[in-house]
Amino acid sequence: MGLGRNGVLVILSSPSGAGKSTLARRLMDWDPELRFSVSATTRRPRPGEIEGQHYYFRSPEQFRAMVQGGEMLEHAEVFGNFYGTPRAPVEAAMLAGRDTLFDVDWQGGQQIRASSLGKHVVSIFVLPPSLVELERRLISRGQDAAEVIAARMEKSRAEISHWAEYDYVLVNDDLDRSAETLIAILTAERQRRDRQVGLGPFVRALMEEESA
Repeated sequence: MGLGRNGVLVILSSPSGAGKSTLARRLMDWDPELRFSVSATTRRPRPGEIEGQHYYFRSPEQFRAMVQGGEMLEHAEVFGNFYGTPRAPVEAAMLAGRDTLFDVDWQGGQQIRASSLGKHVVSIFVLPPSLVELERRLISRGQDAAEVIAARMEKSRAEISHWAEYDYVLVNDDLDRSAETLIAILTAERQRRDRQVGLGPFVRALMEEESA
């Protein structure tokens, strides 16, 4: 008999260059039904961006009202614009048994874990094998000037200092092995007793069965 379950809120965090985005793609290739959460933002839509698919575009007044009304799981200001995760779509997915993936930093993770949906969270922090390797990856991208890379490295140290706040920590020294471990974590977390909907009544009915 197949029992239903509540969806998992998967928080994936890491310093820039540790491989988080690649691991997230591996996870979504493994389960195409896994979806990234869609953030709300006060910045203007860019060409090609679709409401509800890329972002929920809101005015600053609407955004503040959502925060004050408890409608955001987490929010932050970035370069003069506000970004946040609306509660309603995440909660609906969770109740329908669908998992949601969050690409947030440690501050966003703290807010989500402290929310009313915190018990449904599984948080995973991805570490690089070394800071030397992390810097090499950032340089190899060829996207940033030396001073930008230096700033990213300094930020990385601050982010890594919060590793102990997470449920799981992966050292991404081998991408294939890390992806397999990430899949194993989610597979196990989906089977947790407290995520199984209807498990109590099923077991009670089982215990009341008469043997053949």
